[in-house]
Amino acid sequence: MFSPTDGWTTCDLGHRHWGRAGAAGLLLHRDGVGGPELLLQHRAEWSHHGGTWGTPGGALHLDEAPARGALREVHEELGLTEDDVVLGECSVDDHGGWAYTTVLARPARAIDPAELRLDGESTAVGWIPLTGLDRVPLHPGLAASLPRLLPLL
Repeated sequence: MFSPTDGWTTCDLGHRHWGRAGAAGLLLHRDGVGGPELLLQHRAEWSHHGGTWGTPGGALHLDEAPARGALREVHEELGLTEDDVVLGECSVDDHGGWAYTTVLARPARAIDPAELRLDGESTAVGWIPLTGLDRVPLHPGLAASLPRLLPLL
């Protein structure tokens, strides 16, 4: 379902972004056996930055709060509901005229990636250990935000 805010825009830094009203995503994290793990999706090749691993997320609707948008997107893309997660802090990557809000969350229950319902925007989903992030191609926005996000985990 398309929204009037779906579409490309250019920020004050000259970057091209999806989401005329900004965008948001959910960074779900848990304590794994070897340390923190992130639930990331492998983006479909046809999508912006396709073939990379990142947070489920996307364009915000008009007047939609970032946490609400991140929850909507994680439901659309992975089938998770707001009862499946416990929301935490938000981190805003403001580019001037456009911003991406990462909403951190922890699982409210055990989440098995094999049981998630993927839509066409992703080809896989998995718990990626922080120590293994260098072994997967990360979405450039997530990679650039990690120094700001990691202390919030």
